[in-house]
Amino acid sequence: MATRKYNRIKRVLKQKKRTGKWLAAQLGKNEVTVSRWCRNVQQPSLETLFEVAELLEVPPAELLEGWGE
Repeated sequence: MATRKYNRIKRVLKQKKRTGKWLAAQLGKNEVTVSRWCRNVQQPSLETLFEVAELLEVPPAELLEGWGE
């Protein structure tokens, strides 16, 4: 069964030429946690999603699947 995608964090990180390791360091989170977000195995809290958006300089909605469709 395929994993349902809820966020676009991995895609936006790639567009911004950033890594999960960088994001984990900026947020003070474990790299495994960020990896799970990038693979859509787990989802960040809404508060964390807003922090990620700020770090990546994108609107929070851009980190959600279905944005711009």
